[in-house]
Amino acid sequence: MNARLLKEKNGVLYSKTIKLENDPENLKGLLNNQRWKILKLITERPIYPAQIAKRLKIHEQKVYYHIRQLEMNGIIKVVSKVEKKGALAKFYAPTTYGFALDLPGGDEKTIDFPKSNQSGKLKQFLYPHMMNGRLNSTIVVGSPDPHGPRQVRSRDGHYAIELGLFLGQYGVTAKDFCARLDVDIKAENKINENLILVGGILTNIITKELNPYLPIRYLEDKFPYRSIFSEVTNKTYPDDNIGIISKIVNPNNTEKSIILIAGNTNGGTKAAIIAFTRYTDKVLGKYSGEDNWGCLVRGFDMDGDGKIDSVKVLE
Repeated sequence: MNARLLKEKNGVLYSKTIKLENDPENLKGLLNNQRWKILKLITERPIYPAQIAKRLKIHEQKVYYHIRQLEMNGIIKVVSKVEKKGALAKFYAPTTYGFALDLPGGDEKTIDFPKSNQSGKLKQFLYPHMMNGRLNSTIVVGSPDPHGPRQVRSRDGHYAIELGLFLGQYGVTAKDFCARLDVDIKAENKINENLILVGGILTNIITKELNPYLPIRYLEDKFPYRSIFSEVTNKTYPDDNIGIISKIVNPNNTEKSIILIAGNTNGGTKAAIIAFTRYTDKVLGKYSGEDNWGCLVRGFDMDGDGKIDSVKVLE
C-alpha cells in the first residue's frame, strides 16, 4: 500500500509518497549494494541499462541482471522506450521514491499536511530545475524598464508569481533569491545555469538569445516577432493568444537545462502560464522525459470579460 513519508529538515517539513510493506520478502530486491546504487541513479531521472553501466562503471550484463531483480520485485518499471543505435532502449524509473516496513502497533497521530502530490511526468519535466524539494534554478523575467535592441518594457513579469505559487504547492523552497531580471542574468553572465524563462523574445533578452535552439521558436524576420514556428508540424502560428511551454538542454552548458513559458504577446504568455499551472496533465500528456521538447497552446476568453481564462493544447 502507499503511504506518506513526513520528514523535517532544518525546520521545514517535506512529504512524499512511499510504498509501505508488512512483508520483508517484498523488499528483498533492495538487499544488494549494487542494486541500491542502480536504484539511487534512476531516481535522478529515467535511464536505460547501457547508461547505468557507463555511469557506475560495471559490466552491462550485470546491470541487466540487477534490473530484472528490481523489476520482478516491483521496485522499478519501464516508463518509455526509445530507439538507440538500431535497438530499443528501455528507460527505467522507480515505482515509488521510498520503501518502508510497517510493524503492528505504535503511536499513530492525525496530521494536517496540505502539500500536493507531484505527478511523475511533472517531476521529470522539472528535473534538474527542481530536486529534492528545492528549486535548483532561476526564474527569469523581462525587465520593466526599456531594454534590449527594441528598448521595450516587459509587462508579464507578474506571471512569475503564479508560477511560484504553483511550484510552492509541492513544498519547493529556494536557497537563494529565485527570481531575476533578464538584464541581470545577461550582465552577470549567468546564462549557463538552469533557467526558467518567462516571456518572449521581444521582452526577455535571454529568451531571444536562446530562441534559435528551441523546437518551437519565434520567427525573427519581422518586428514585433509575433509568429511562432513549430519544427514538429512545420506550422506557423501568428495569433496573439498562442503560448509555448518548452524545455531544452542549455546550449551554453549541456549539464544545465532551460524551461521557457512564453507567448506571441502578453496574452499568449498568460495562456502558457495558465496551461502549465492549471492543465499540467494535458500539457505534459505526450512528454516522456525528452531533454528537448515543446508544447503549443491557445488561450480563450470563455466568460467574455476580455481576459484569457482557458486554454487548449494544440501540439
